[in-house]
Amino acid sequence: MTWHVTMPTESYERAREAFSWDLPADYNAAHDMVGKHDAPDRTALYQAYPDGRREEYTFADLDRLSDRLASALASRGIGEGDRIGVVLPQVPANPLTHLACWKLGAISMPLSVLFGPDGLGYRLKDSGAAAVVTDSDNYETVAEIRAECPALETVLEVDWEGRGHHAGTTAFGPAVEATEAGFEAVETGPDTPGIIMYTSGSTGPPKGALHTQSIWVGHCPAFRMYFELDVSEAVCWTPADWAWIGALGDLLFPAWHYGRPVVGYPMAGFDAETALEIMAEFDVTSTFLPPTAIRMLMSADVGDHDLAVEAICSGGEPLTSEILEWAETELDGVAVNEIYGQTEANMLVCNCQSWFPAQAGSMGKPVPGHEVAVIDGETGRECDPGEIGEIAVEREGNPVVFEEYWNEPEKTAAVRVGGYHRTGDLGERDEEGYVWFKSRDDDLIITSGYRVGPGEVEDAILEHPDVEQAGVVGIPDEMRGEIIKAFCQPVESATADGDLRESVRSLVKSNLAKHEYPREIEFVESLPTTTTGKIRRTELRERET
Repeated sequence: MTWHVTMPTESYERAREAFSWDLPADYNAAHDMVGKHDAPDRTALYQAYPDGRREEYTFADLDRLSDRLASALASRGIGEGDRIGVVLPQVPANPLTHLACWKLGAISMPLSVLFGPDGLGYRLKDSGAAAVVTDSDNYETVAEIRAECPALETVLEVDWEGRGHHAGTTAFGPAVEATEAGFEAVETGPDTPGIIMYTSGSTGPPKGALHTQSIWVGHCPAFRMYFELDVSEAVCWTPADWAWIGALGDLLFPAWHYGRPVVGYPMAGFDAETALEIMAEFDVTSTFLPPTAIRMLMSADVGDHDLAVEAICSGGEPLTSEILEWAETELDGVAVNEIYGQTEANMLVCNCQSWFPAQAGSMGKPVPGHEVAVIDGETGRECDPGEIGEIAVEREGNPVVFEEYWNEPEKTAAVRVGGYHRTGDLGERDEEGYVWFKSRDDDLIITSGYRVGPGEVEDAILEHPDVEQAGVVGIPDEMRGEIIKAFCQPVESATADGDLRESVRSLVKSNLAKHEYPREIEFVESLPTTTTGKIRRTELRERET
């Protein structure tokens, strides 16, 4: 059955009034993304590699290969409800693993290739992952923590660089090729658990947000909005890691829902010139770029490239007027639309310049299908226009709102009041319906589009034998929005110098994640604490501002 999300496009008001969620009772995300299309030979994935190789995959190719991968996983005992980690860059095996999981009724779990053993090990152990699919670059990290994850029995290794695979793993390609064509997917529906994505809070370890298979459908109205409504000829690309909801939900899976091709490229770190070359080569029309990436492009010579870009969406931090002006002048009026969401409930608010003008500093208006309000977080009372409160979204029947935090019922209950999911972000709504972000009500850091919990970074720093105490905050940065700064209290016998700074940075990079290390470290004799001994991060931020 060919089915896709539709909504009126003549006006924002008409779309809000007429839109409703009407998902098939037998909904399956893999069928929706690759199995349903009337033109299965249409290109779904343009795969590029740094060594110059180029590949193309049709929707029929992805359907067939994910069938075979599902068979390979099933033969290794993977079934309904099992969790499978995906630790891969932008290569075909990444989305193929998700598709295979959804055909099996299993739960896929995107995990960043930036994670070190502490960050990756916690998530695999906490979720009870039965299998992980990774590549040669990340094998050592998986091998280091494998013994700590008793449920982890299967490791499939993808050899996309031609290095061969390690002992103790199963070679991904041969395992897929050894299966018979055809796989009968299990019966699923819109409420079938489909994916766990871990999100860092301000205190305590990361939390696993469990979503149903219908989460990607929930992104489709926003996808239409921020790419200016007509996506019938869209070619999509993002440099964002395919482990993050901003890459999977804002671009990859909605594009496939509508039968449009996506470009994949395993970029080790964002490079403006490479990004421009990729967009020019594949005639990319629609791209998700974090604000940090846009600012880096603003320093490049965009005019040297023949770009086909028609619309850019961006989020994670407010877009400045300078970015909007740059797009108007240097990109000949390309629309740059700010978006807003979080791992627990994504794509709630966005801009669409075909419907209403963008206001610099505003995240836009609520997306059709999402009842977004600014409320009193304690009572659930809706705030008046201009009154600051907590941004929230009605949960009933909304496919983007998460089901629960994995094994964390108390934390799940804490973000619910009445029929609302509380985002934890403070904002206000004006008389015209625009939503304005004001601040977070916790200590979450957003750096280069990544959401980082300071508690996790502090725990990683405290593993250093020469650090007695640590407090971590985000401080303003022109390029990245915020950078991570650590205030460290060394032990009495340690020397607070450049060597210790570099040692602390290296420890966090290698054990936690490459994007979560403190770019600035200040040594202090003591740290401000509450009467119960908690670090007063507010006071640390005030020192900087």
